[in-house]
Amino acid sequence: MAAESQRAKASLRERKKAKTRTAIQHEALRLFRLHGYEATTVEEIADKAEVSPSTFFRYFPSKEDVVLSDDYDPLITEAVRAQPSELSPIRAIRNALFEVFSQLSQDDLEDMFERTQLALSVPELRAAILDQFARTIRQITDLLAEHTGSANDDFALHTLAGAVMGVMISAQFHWVEHPEQNLISLLDNALEQLEFGFQY
Repeated sequence: MAAESQRAKASLRERKKAKTRTAIQHEALRLFRLHGYEATTVEEIADKAEVSPSTFFRYFPSKEDVVLSDDYDPLITEAVRAQPSELSPIRAIRNALFEVFSQLSQDDLEDMFERTQLALSVPELRAAILDQFARTIRQITDLLAEHTGSANDDFALHTLAGAVMGVMISAQFHWVEHPEQNLISLLDNALEQLEFGFQY
């Protein structure tokens, strides 16, 4: 019973943390819409989210991170690891992305759309996003190495990870320009083209 109680308390803490993180990000995006990214301060975001600036920085190391970070990477990683080993690396990623993104609410998708728009339009964020791309390619490489049983310093695997990242970025950029289209379909179509070879 004691162990179950501890797990329940831990789960409650995690839910509270997730709720606080979401509230901070929602308020940040709302203020960015009203006043612009550059004019909005961390102190203003914290005030509207009803947390202290120090609490803001516990969840987001910088103002840039409130736009560039999300909670999807761990979910996608878990979903890729759950894919059968006989699947090709790209098919495993396609399946994982579909499983995770199909669970997103309309609010989640709207937030993602807005964050992508900001990342493309704010010079400060465009510079920071390059570092994020490099980290994501490294994460994809590690995942593909785990899935295929290959070494994570394999150049071909690293190249494949870069290609996966490239078509995903292309799909997101297209989505920002054509918001009436479905992000999940765009991502899957982009990865399908990569998996089977591009046809013109």
